Formats: sequence, structure tokens, C-alpha cells
Amino acid sequence: MERAKKRLRPSHVILFVCTVLLAILFVYPIFFALMSAFKSNGDILKDPVALPASLYLQNFKDLFEQSDFLTAIIHSVFLTVVSELLIICIVPLAAYAIERRKSKLTAFIYTYFLAGMMIPFHLYMFPLFKEMKIFHIFGTMAGPIVCYISGSIAFGTLLYGSFLKGIPLEIEEAAQIDGCTPFQTFWKVTFPLLGPCTASMVILNGLNIWNDYLMPYLALPSGKAKTITVEIAAFVGQYSARWDIVFAGTVISIVPALAIFCMFQKYFVKGITAGAAKG
Repeated sequence: MERAKKRLRPSHVILFVCTVLLAILFVYPIFFALMSAFKSNGDILKDPVALPASLYLQNFKDLFEQSDFLTAIIHSVFLTVVSELLIICIVPLAAYAIERRKSKLTAFIYTYFLAGMMIPFHLYMFPLFKEMKIFHIFGTMAGPIVCYISGSIAFGTLLYGSFLKGIPLEIEEAAQIDGCTPFQTFWKVTFPLLGPCTASMVILNGLNIWNDYLMPYLALPSGKAKTITVEIAAFVGQYSARWDIVFAGTVISIVPALAIFCMFQKYFVKGITAGAAKG
């Protein structure tokens, strides 16, 4: 106990208090949404911070009756799963080719990818949509998927490249001596070693795609069900808003994302810290 008291410094107490305050600051919006999801719209407007007197479930019923929310869930799941699978199939191969095939061309491609991270989306938004119309993918599910894949290449190449620097070449050379082709060497030997990095990519991109509002709102056809975020935002108008339905839909959208993050949290933290150390 005496040693523990000697080691405990005022700076440690200050850091702990700041950490607790920040945790409360970030957790409170989730708690507020969960609390408001079980209150009527009148109760929310009357006293937003009050606890619900009872579990008011009419919000969830109105959500599915007054919108095509089930289709929106299917669209969100489809966009997230398909985009994630294609990202995991394409981005690691791009990073592997750049990292293992050192040349002026690969260095230029790597710099080109990183330069793309510095350009805000709103600057190339209109040319992007015009290009989507040229390729006849505007207004289809393929449009956002292609944009999500292309948007993840820059950061994904940077993240996977930092991990590949820590994998010895001798492992791949031994696999090639045993008769593996370069393609087999990557997927059977190298890619399994990139598990923490892949988990980080899945969580980061998955959350961004799942919570994205702008791309589905602009790229998918109007007048039809789009994604969860777009359907929820439709209940907020210029002169009125159904906050009870909005919070009910928000809680439904939070549950899958929170469950996936809790499942992969260990690998996510490991991937971020390892990538920072190796980069």
C-alpha cells in the first residue's frame, strides 16, 4: 500500500479524472438516444433529459409502419457486407504489390494514393456523380459500393503497408520454395498474418459505411427506400420532427455496429497499436 501511494502522482489522478469525464461526454449521447427511444414525442419535447416513465414501444411500431425501414436495413447490410468483402479482397493485394515490388512506378502509385487522402470529398463530389452516370451505375447499389472501395484504398494501403514491413520475406520465400505461386503465398501465408490489420480495416470501414448518409442519399434513387440513416433523417422536417421515431431508429442502427465493435475490439486495438509501431 505504501509503494502504491508513493507511485500515485497528482498527474495520474488528473489524467484519470479527464479520462472519466471524456468517457461520460461520449457515452451520454448514446444513453440519451436509448432513453428517448422509449418515450413519446410529447414527453421528449416536454422534458428531454427526464427518464421514461414506462417502456413506450409505439415508436418502433410507427417506425416500421410509416417507412420502409426493413428494406432500408437490408440495403445498409448489403452495402456494408459487399463493400467490406471487396475491400478485403482488393486493398491488401494493392498494398502487397506496392510493398513487395519496389520500383519508381509503385512509389508513384503509393504517393498518388496518399495524395487522394488530402482532397475533401466535396471538391470532387459532382465530377464523381457525373462519372457514375457515364458508367451507368448512378442510382444503383453498385455506385456507392464502387465509391466505398475506391475511398478505402489510400488509407488501407498505408495501414497494410506498415504491417507488411514487419513480416519477414523469408517466410514467403520458404512458401515459394515449397511450390506456392505468388498468389497462393499471399493468401495462404501472408494474409493470415495480417489478421489484426484486417480487423481494423473491417471495423473502421464498416462503421463508416454503415453510418454514411451523404452517399446513399445522393447516389441511390429517390422515392424509394435507401439506407437506415437516410430513412431516419426523413422524419426530421423543416417545421416538425418525430424525435421519438428518430431515436427509435437510431437505437436500432447502433446495436449491430456496437455488437461488431465489441466482438473485434481486441483485434482492433492490437491492429492500431501494431500498425503504429511498425509504421
